[in-house]
Amino acid sequence: MSAEVISIGALLVMFLVGTILPINLGILAFVATFAVGTVSLGLTEDEIFEGFPVELFVTIVGVTYLFSVARRNGTIDWLVAAGVRLVRGKVALIPWVLFLVAATLTAFGTFTPAAVALLVPIAMNFAHRYRINPLVAGMLVISGAHAGAFSPLAVSGALVLGLLDDTGLEVSAATLFTASFTINLLLSVLTYAFLSKRPAPWTGEAEADETGEEAAAGSGRLDWRQWLTLACLLALVVGALGFRLEIGFLALMAGALLALVDMKRQEKAVDGISWSTLLLVAGMMTYIAMLEKAGIIEDVSDHAANLGAPLVVALVLCFTVAITSAFASSTAILTAIIPLAVPLLVSSHLSAAGLVAALAVSTTIVDTSPFSTNGALVLSNARGVDTRRFYRQVIGYTGGIVAVGPVVAWGALVLPWS
Repeated sequence: MSAEVISIGALLVMFLVGTILPINLGILAFVATFAVGTVSLGLTEDEIFEGFPVELFVTIVGVTYLFSVARRNGTIDWLVAAGVRLVRGKVALIPWVLFLVAATLTAFGTFTPAAVALLVPIAMNFAHRYRINPLVAGMLVISGAHAGAFSPLAVSGALVLGLLDDTGLEVSAATLFTASFTINLLLSVLTYAFLSKRPAPWTGEAEADETGEEAAAGSGRLDWRQWLTLACLLALVVGALGFRLEIGFLALMAGALLALVDMKRQEKAVDGISWSTLLLVAGMMTYIAMLEKAGIIEDVSDHAANLGAPLVVALVLCFTVAITSAFASSTAILTAIIPLAVPLLVSSHLSAAGLVAALAVSTTIVDTSPFSTNGALVLSNARGVDTRRFYRQVIGYTGGIVAVGPVVAWGALVLPWS
């Protein structure tokens, strides 16, 4: 049996067991990484450990810890109440405000995971406090972030256009941005229309944090600890967006400072870190990184690119990047797939702008997956939910996007211009 078959088969078995049985999928992934990596792929332990997602680990720990501290001292409750006042009590508008803020941040150069990391904790607190479906709140933040992610000023937009600079292919920056914004907006409209009224996996009635709502109750006036928290959050935004500093470390620094000046209230703030999500995501991403190192992902992509008719190859490439990106870095997938698509574009009558835009959209709209940075942030910051049920909802939602999204991108952006 080939290494490819064993690796993909192990992945499918993990999903099946982890979905049906009450065991964290990350544990299964770590076990499979060691077993498949050493026995089937011939990798050393050091090579396997290289795939551990250190940056994502620090980001999730830092962000969830900081916002746990901010919840416990009442700052988040105050921000949520201020947000409701801003939309004049129309709670249904909050997810759309978050969508627009996320799109604006990324369109002007904020790296997508940074924008999501800043906004998702706020969105999840809104959802918990006002019984907005947390799946809708989280997914609209992610879609908003990707809606703006392919502007010429954005990281992803600049990356794709830069990869095409020396190929002789002409792809309009406006076309790339418009395609991403339109499809993500459509996805958000459908998500809101079909899911906003559906039951959410709440564990019970909305409850206050042990100290949070008491600290914020009955006043619009902040105490000095809450003012300090707001200052720390502002410093986090400036450091991450203005100076491109690592948001996870900034969040840990801010959380540690706030805990030191409020030790009695923050004694259990570390409980707010989503350890189960960290285990899940770290295990799966380590497994996928192992497959990438062994060349399995590249082999699958090469097989997809050699299927024959250009239109068919384009559709298969869209599916390939969508499935792969659901488990791996969308930035890395884009970097790999654009050069792979260039020979196809040169030798066929396919529209360069259409295929590039379709690949960009297919790669990024699946970042709702709990195994990607953005989806993991939604899962780890959800409050008051049955974690296992919510995980299944996120998986189901992502599965729907993986199944339909590439077809929509291909049908809207490749087929009409072929």
